Amino acid sequence: MSLPFKQVDVFTDRPFAGNPLAVIFGADDLTDSQMQRIANWTNLSETTFLLQPQNTAADYRLRIFSPRAELVFAGHPTVGSAHAALEAGVVTPKNGKLVQECAVGLVALTVQGDGAQRSIAFELPPARTRLLEEAEVAELEDILGAKVERAQAPRVVDVGPKWTIARLQDATLVRELNPDLGRMEAFDRRRGTTGVTLFGAHAPSGRDDGPHLEVRSFAPAFGAPEDPVCGSGNGSVAVFLRDTGLVETIGRRYVASQGARLGRDGRVRVSIDEDGTVRLGGQCVTCVEGTLRT
Repeated sequence: MSLPFKQVDVFTDRPFAGNPLAVIFGADDLTDSQMQRIANWTNLSETTFLLQPQNTAADYRLRIFSPRAELVFAGHPTVGSAHAALEAGVVTPKNGKLVQECAVGLVALTVQGDGAQRSIAFELPPARTRLLEEAEVAELEDILGAKVERAQAPRVVDVGPKWTIARLQDATLVRELNPDLGRMEAFDRRRGTTGVTLFGAHAPSGRDDGPHLEVRSFAPAFGAPEDPVCGSGNGSVAVFLRDTGLVETIGRRYVASQGARLGRDGRVRVSIDEDGTVRLGGQCVTCVEGTLRT
């Protein structure tokens, strides 16, 4: 079987930056085990498979795999797969809108511009949260080798993926962090969480295009020691800002930078509406096109 294939850099407007994503088209006849083997082979943080929708309200259906397991939802695969599908002519926006079907349900996307100037944003699924217990916070700090800000208590944010979110003193500390990934993997496996996403504020630049926050996401339990630019992690940070009141300091429209430590600096544009709805988006660049033989 030969299937069309694209590799897309997500949350960037230039090749070989942002977060790469493998997208497989016409994957309806692949088995679960075949999909997992392909995702393990690509060795990217996520690989997606485009299928015909089962829900008539959706434009397409998406399955998302890390090298180790299937995910119910993820942000950069949502943006990157929509970009690949639009570029290939598989889908066409209706009044600038697309609807993705995946394991978490229907996800609304907004498409602005075209070609190299195209920007795609998605609406974050509803979130559930719980505060970390004091013993969990202490263990997290030991894993990180750094103190977290406790004025806004660290918490688990569940948007499909379950991210432990914590604020650090500033963007510099976030970039310099060298966590113990072996202990972090055990921490997440024991608690049933996806990984840890950390953020800190950049010094004000006065520029609308920021960056305003520095973000890093670690998911060693899912085969992604550090995710270069993570949509669901950034979405969970936005939920943290919304729920702790920090949104009034950071702003309801901001830009997060992520991936600098991996040499793949990306940009995520985030908005938090007055009603609490979180949207995230950015640009994409296709770097590889071809055929996958299974």
